[in-house]
Amino acid sequence: MAWYDRHARILPWRVAPGGGPADPYRVWLSEVMLQQTTVAAVKAYFERFTTLWPTVEALAAADDAQVMAEWAGLGYYARARNLLACARAVAAAGGFPKTRDGLQALPGIGAYTSAAIAAIAHDAPETVVDGNVERVVARLFAVETPLPAAKPELVALAETLTPRERPGDYAQAMMDLGATICTPRNPACGICPLIHDCRARAEGIAASLPRKAPKPAKPDRSGIAWVARHGDALVLEERPAKGLLGGTLAFPSAHWDGRDLPPPGMADWREIGHVRHVFTHFNLSLQVVVGDLDAAPARGHLVPLRHIDRDALPGLMRKVWDMARAEIAA
Repeated sequence: MAWYDRHARILPWRVAPGGGPADPYRVWLSEVMLQQTTVAAVKAYFERFTTLWPTVEALAAADDAQVMAEWAGLGYYARARNLLACARAVAAAGGFPKTRDGLQALPGIGAYTSAAIAAIAHDAPETVVDGNVERVVARLFAVETPLPAAKPELVALAETLTPRERPGDYAQAMMDLGATICTPRNPACGICPLIHDCRARAEGIAASLPRKAPKPAKPDRSGIAWVARHGDALVLEERPAKGLLGGTLAFPSAHWDGRDLPPPGMADWREIGHVRHVFTHFNLSLQVVVGDLDAAPARGHLVPLRHIDRDALPGLMRKVWDMARAEIAA
């Protein structure tokens, strides 16, 4: 804690050490954004969201499409859908629950996020274990069981350390320690406040922990995306609410996501190339074709070219648009 008081990271959602509980809305929003995303990438999104929607009530009243557009680039659109569902549940209840169980009953809030909000926003003595904390605990106790099998053991060990005094600051101190000192590669053991207690350092195995079970190779998938023009407009459609890129605006596509759908209409389609995209569980090669429709689209809707906002598209569809833009303009 003394180390954290001196070296805490300054983050837009954080209260300074010793400053007391943080705003649960800001803690919750940051934790949802930080899932599968780096602190550096999240800062701009967090500041934009809290400028547009400074309270959970404001976010609850927001238009779904606008929130999805602002989320573009953070990926994992199910999180954005849960974000809105959770905001509306909290607004309807008159505020965030103060207990971990109450928080975990909300849409999209699991064991980690509920513990983080309870500790950081309500100063409850909950144990918060993210990837950084797993690494610190694995090294501190020299746990050689590979992840993910080691998770229950690491949580149990972390629970033995959680203090009743300033648990929110302690949770953030452990996160900061893992992010800045006890890093995945080349940990800075010489300046670590736990140098004299770390069993892995004493055994000379700190850099090799936590061990991880080998990941299976990602399968490859392929599909097609149609960039269809009709007059001065392109065909776009809203993806199904559930599933890959759920609820986002996209060019009509097929095959790669389990949907065997037809093109948006009759056209002299011509292939212009392939875009490649990496999802969590597979690698995708998407054939991009362009064409001028003979009639109004059979699927999707027409969006004037001047109204197409690249930043409102999910990452995969940005790649499609970047490839097709010159062909469309020709």
